[in-house]
Amino acid sequence: MGGFIDTQYNGKLEQRLQPLIEWMESNNALSWRNDALCAQTDPEAFFPGKGGSTQEAKKVCADCTVRKQCLEWAVEHDERFGIWGGMSERERRRYKKRMRQQ
Repeated sequence: MGGFIDTQYNGKLEQRLQPLIEWMESNNALSWRNDALCAQTDPEAFFPGKGGSTQEAKKVCADCTVRKQCLEWAVEHDERFGIWGGMSERERRRYKKRMRQQ
């Protein structure tokens, strides 16, 4: 079996991700996540299965103080799954299209 062998961290995922995690935690651009109501809610509500209801997630988003930042992040990063900023992927695509037309 070929491939990349990670000798520096001996393949330990946590050690490999730690620098990225520390950077994200210290980056002010992502500090909005600390105030996100979804972080205090069941994540499954934000990633319903095909045909599943999005109402519960959208109710949480409606009261969230960082909804705008969340939506902007999802649009900027072309997030394809889940409810972000109170919008589904389809709604975000329409939103993105409207923003380009303005």
